[in-house]
Amino acid sequence: MKRLLSLAITVSVLLGIAVYPARAQEEPSSYPTGNPVGVPASPGSDAEFEPASSNVTMYGAIYSAESCTYDPERDVIVVPNRGAPQSVRTNDAFISFINRDGSVRTPRWIGVQSPSARAELDPSLTLNHPLGSDIADGTLYLADRDGGTSEGDPSTAVVRMFDLQTGTPTGEIQIDDSPWINDIEVTQDGTIYVTQTGDLGEDPDPSTWRVWEIEPGGTPSVLIEGDPLRQPNGLGIDAEGNLVVVNYGNDEVLTFSRGGKLVQTETAAQPGGDGLVIMPDGTKYTSSVGESGISRIRPDGSTELIARNIPSAASMCYDPKGHQLVVPMNPNNGLAFVQLR
Repeated sequence: MKRLLSLAITVSVLLGIAVYPARAQEEPSSYPTGNPVGVPASPGSDAEFEPASSNVTMYGAIYSAESCTYDPERDVIVVPNRGAPQSVRTNDAFISFINRDGSVRTPRWIGVQSPSARAELDPSLTLNHPLGSDIADGTLYLADRDGGTSEGDPSTAVVRMFDLQTGTPTGEIQIDDSPWINDIEVTQDGTIYVTQTGDLGEDPDPSTWRVWEIEPGGTPSVLIEGDPLRQPNGLGIDAEGNLVVVNYGNDEVLTFSRGGKLVQTETAAQPGGDGLVIMPDGTKYTSSVGESGISRIRPDGSTELIARNIPSAASMCYDPKGHQLVVPMNPNNGLAFVQLR
């Protein structure tokens, strides 16, 4: 979950942003992660790494990103890129580090290797199609999945975990009864919550709309199912420890107790909700992947549309030092930045 401030809003898309200060090289890692902008891009070369000169600024590195999260230790935006679809190429996803001005710090941190080379790593690396992301207690959590390469290959949801310092895979949790999960939120005690958006068609099955809970060391269990969920997407935790869920299927933003009881229903300025950021004062920001805008919901329940026409505005994160939302744009292969002053 990320934090925000408010007022004057400016939207700037990835290629039209000011230059950020020079990038520092990441700490050496025993696990083979990618280098910052410079040469060589990949580890393992006999050549000593040299960063790009100070007059070079790189943009790009984003490919089908659905979410992002802020790493306060590195002061960087962590962006999971889904890469090629499962039906085209498995294990193609990767993680980028992006500066707050949109410039690239590290094009491929996790996932610099080809899929075949990833199998040879120790431990081996699998990262297929990550959607939601979160950072908690030095671990990067990703809502991923296995399978789904064809109609005859069932898809299974998987939560994958990585050491945020080294990039090393540290574990995974398979959710056997879920084909795919969307957003993810992790509490301070290590409890994991994920949304299962479920059926999207004209006659959807409400029992596929779920919020899952995974207690530390435990197995996944369904916490909330069906109405009032309506294709649940974005997920967050408010200052009281309640779960907040953004529906994709309507304009509702639902607050539940940790036991799964509905506490409050609010409405965004647009339906088709995706991302969610909650401020310490209770102000909520939601993105609409369906309607391409950003809503602000005040603690008194008043709602306003603060940014418009961001294509496929997905699961955004908050950059506290830049006082801005960072909004991945799915197939548009970019990030939008919504400045809050």
